[in-house]
Amino acid sequence: MLSILSLLVILIVCYHVIQSFTLQVSSSAEKYIYNNEIPDLQSEEKDYIKWFEFKANYEILDKTSKLDIKSHEKDEPIKYNWIELISYLACKYGNNFSKFKQADLDKLTSELKSGKSIEELTQKMKLYNYYFEGYDSVLHEFIGDYKIVSSSNPAEKILKEKYGLKAFCPIAKNYSFSHYDDFGASRSYGYKRIHFGNDLMGSIGTPIIAVESGIVEAIGWNQYGGWRIGIRSFDKKRYYYYAHLRKNHPYVQDIKEGQIVQAGDVIGYLGMTGYSTKENTNNINVPHLHFGIQIIFDEVQKEGPNQIWCDLYDLVNFLKRNSSEVYRSNDKTKDYSRKIDFIDSSLPD
Repeated sequence: MLSILSLLVILIVCYHVIQSFTLQVSSSAEKYIYNNEIPDLQSEEKDYIKWFEFKANYEILDKTSKLDIKSHEKDEPIKYNWIELISYLACKYGNNFSKFKQADLDKLTSELKSGKSIEELTQKMKLYNYYFEGYDSVLHEFIGDYKIVSSSNPAEKILKEKYGLKAFCPIAKNYSFSHYDDFGASRSYGYKRIHFGNDLMGSIGTPIIAVESGIVEAIGWNQYGGWRIGIRSFDKKRYYYYAHLRKNHPYVQDIKEGQIVQAGDVIGYLGMTGYSTKENTNNINVPHLHFGIQIIFDEVQKEGPNQIWCDLYDLVNFLKRNSSEVYRSNDKTKDYSRKIDFIDSSLPD
């Protein structure tokens, strides 16, 4: 039988082994996860975020965006960055924004106004960089500089520089739609899976709008999404997916793969195509736009089982404040175009 001393030695060795493993898991978690998610310890050869959940609600998006825009419009000495504000609060609340208190945001902006930098205020927040990279991957081009035509005379195009919300609602102005938070709901066509998007219920033919400027990466028929179009942001971090477009006339005329589109442009028309291997088939029960945003930290995440899609219900509600006004620009093709000319600062040279 083992002596008491031998048992003590074995227990001490086991304790140190467990502590060492715990530190390894903790270190990996600080890089990639939060709130009890299990880190991927098998794939650290590439240092990129493996998982992120977009959880900023309407209230947070509303309050932080207004602070950002107002500080730039009034040319205040301290200019707020709404993504920094959101990331700070996400870190403070463990990404659970139901814990939000106005006093916390007021304190943060007060400290920034006093001259402290966001780096100073977050130096003890181990997951701040993780949250910032995550929220920046979604919201990077939503607020910024752009130009619009300010003259009412068509022959006289005077560009006016502006700063503010430059991402648009996916449904055109003056067209009604309804939606609910259906992210994660069950889907069964083809195989059982969950819903990675937000369905916007509307009328067939409603003009669909590019939320952000980017490059058309995919266009055509897909048995699940029907007529669909995928637009990639210029920084490659976001893939916008618009599906179930209209039968016979799904897209605006001449749009094609590789084409640059600007935020606010008409790209297609709401329909009910999809759920069929036969092209140009209406097999969806209710006309709607399936709208999705995939975030991509590394190109290996674009396809396959490790895709990251966002719950967009609150984001769509936020974007309702910036809808693109359209008009019928071609009676022959019955196509629509944006009414107000817009030049995005993010356009490549």
